[in-house]
Amino acid sequence: MAWGKKKSGGRKEPLFGLPAALADLRLSPADRIPNPEDRPKKSAKRSSSSDAGAEPPRERKPASSGGKRRKSRGGSSIGRIFYWGVVLGLWAAIAVVGVVVWVGAHLPPIQSLEIPKRPPTIQIVGMDGSVLAQRGEMAGANVALKDLPPYLPKAFIAIEDRRFYSHYGVDPIGIARAAVTNLLRRGVSQGGSTLTQQLAKNLFLTQERTMQRKLQEAELAIWLERKHSKNEILELYLNRVYFGSGAYGVEAAAQRYFGKSAKNVTLAEAAMLAGLVKSPSRLAPNRNPEGAEQRAQIVLSAMADAKFITEAQAKASIGHPSYNVKPAGAGTVNYVADWIGEVLDDLVGQIDQNITVETTIDPKLQNVAEAAIIDELAAKSVKFNVTQGALVAMTPDGAVRAMVGGRNYAESQFNRAVTAKRQPGSAFKPFVYLTAVEAGLTPETIRTDAPLDIKGWKPENYTHEYFGSVTLTQALAMSLNTVAVRLGLEVGPKNVVRTAHRLGISSKLDANPSIALGTSEVSVIELVGAYAPFANGGTAVSPHVVTRIRTDRGKLLYVRPADQLARVIEPRYVAMMNTMMMETLISGTARKAEIPGWTAAGKTGTSQDFRDAWFIGYTANLVTGVWLGNDDNSPTKKATGGGLPVEVWSRFMRTAHQGVPVASLANAQVGWALSNLVQASSQVSAPSPQSLAPPSPVPSAGQYRPPPTPTRASTPPNPSARPEAAAGLDGWLVDRLFGGR
Repeated sequence: MAWGKKKSGGRKEPLFGLPAALADLRLSPADRIPNPEDRPKKSAKRSSSSDAGAEPPRERKPASSGGKRRKSRGGSSIGRIFYWGVVLGLWAAIAVVGVVVWVGAHLPPIQSLEIPKRPPTIQIVGMDGSVLAQRGEMAGANVALKDLPPYLPKAFIAIEDRRFYSHYGVDPIGIARAAVTNLLRRGVSQGGSTLTQQLAKNLFLTQERTMQRKLQEAELAIWLERKHSKNEILELYLNRVYFGSGAYGVEAAAQRYFGKSAKNVTLAEAAMLAGLVKSPSRLAPNRNPEGAEQRAQIVLSAMADAKFITEAQAKASIGHPSYNVKPAGAGTVNYVADWIGEVLDDLVGQIDQNITVETTIDPKLQNVAEAAIIDELAAKSVKFNVTQGALVAMTPDGAVRAMVGGRNYAESQFNRAVTAKRQPGSAFKPFVYLTAVEAGLTPETIRTDAPLDIKGWKPENYTHEYFGSVTLTQALAMSLNTVAVRLGLEVGPKNVVRTAHRLGISSKLDANPSIALGTSEVSVIELVGAYAPFANGGTAVSPHVVTRIRTDRGKLLYVRPADQLARVIEPRYVAMMNTMMMETLISGTARKAEIPGWTAAGKTGTSQDFRDAWFIGYTANLVTGVWLGNDDNSPTKKATGGGLPVEVWSRFMRTAHQGVPVASLANAQVGWALSNLVQASSQVSAPSPQSLAPPSPVPSAGQYRPPPTPTRASTPPNPSARPEAAAGLDGWLVDRLFGGR
């Protein structure tokens, strides 16, 4: 027990010094500072516990005390609200200043901002001086606000910014109204941008829809308002806003859509112009006249509501619209305009002023070429599964007179005449034959048309028929593939490539046996240009379309220098090639291409699986090439060069040669054949198919020795084909030259 008590009592250690002096110090409740809220409660306790004889407590005034407490609490709440309001306001102000500074940091320095100059207008005219097309963002001149009819600027104010003269660049009321309207309609149906904001966007910013761009737009609008007067801003706006169809500014739009100056537009026309700003591409009257008219009626109603015009004027204009939409120009000439735009930088460098580009284009021939392509495709595109076409016509010296880069420029701006590269097929064969005659062969040289096998590659004729021994003239006219391949191997594919490049082909060509059949891709314009030496007597040409470039004040910036004519074909070889290719139009694959009264020559071409159909033909007046096919390189339904392309070519060339004095092809003299008759009769087929690998060296002229009997193909000749050498070369020539057939 004693131990237990001792344990429960615990041991008390003695204390000495300062701890001993402070050990007995304790704070009683009386020593503590009372809490104001607890004091009455403690007083009440003490009162209740006091004896009956003690002095009764004083009477309390609960109403007065409670009012003070409520007043204290209410004042505290108001103070807190005021305090936090001030804090939040300060932070909001700091945030706004920060955003303004951040947005301003991404703008050019205000002191360096200037109203940018109008981008230059490029006016393209034909050889007769008529306007073909216009390029550039500004197609019309600036017009002063005072020169415009009063209702024209008022139409824009009524529909775009009715509070224009009362705000300072940004319209909070307009923004709030647009926000409410968009919220009620659950979509963006109304904008809050002022005319000044729209001008700032058009002058300095992009069209992207971002919060940063909107804030930049607002800052620039305020800057514009401080720097320029309201009328100056309105005039700038009217001369810079986009109206669709490439027209920037009211003057350009009035000229484009109504064929008149903006100074002379009617009230109804002014309303239509003001209505275009909302959606110029969708509401352009040359594309959507109904939509443009409906929008114009809305503008007229807004003008009447703003008291700019009377209700009677609005109703009169709505009831009797005077719109006279000017039709757009020929679509395909835009391919020419695009091509010119690509070469301008090389000719005159950067353009910083309005210019006029004088071209070699004949507007009449351009219209004929466009109609020929479009009409032919409209009539037969489904039958032959052909969706696109291209045509290039140039003079023998390379001046382009007409160019069609596709059937519809509005649907596709891809220029198939200049940019596209396709396999020319047999249209490439003249370069093979030219290489052969330059190596010593002649149009009467005999070669064998028979099956051929070159390391597993077996080229075949289109008809899968073979005609045995034929002259080069016959082989080219009938486009015999095996003869072309034999000639290519005989003279060497590399030499064929050199010949093509020498005449003007700039595309890469693969020097392999199949090059003779046109398996390397070329463009229409370079192939037509490479045929031009056959038409001009043997000189190289550079296809061109620009003759002069001048400013709108008449200062000459560029004049095409005289061509330095370089001979690429000797005259005697030009005569041989023209003789052979004339036969193509007389009895070969292009018989439909004859032009009455004119000497013409050319060559058809059809690529593998009928993917491309070509005809390049020429006279002493024009060299014209036609291509038809599909953009996706899909096969046609057996469309050949001797079909649709020849029909397009004939339609164009017959019209193009009406009223033109008849002229013969250079050096294409029929008597040439008689003078070479003896030499030609001694040249017959020497190489056999087995001797083509490797190719034997090309002998010089006059060294061929005929075998005792000309080699014939095992396949019997086609009865409907032209007479071959079996009938006698002399007899065939006399028959052809003197009309015995």
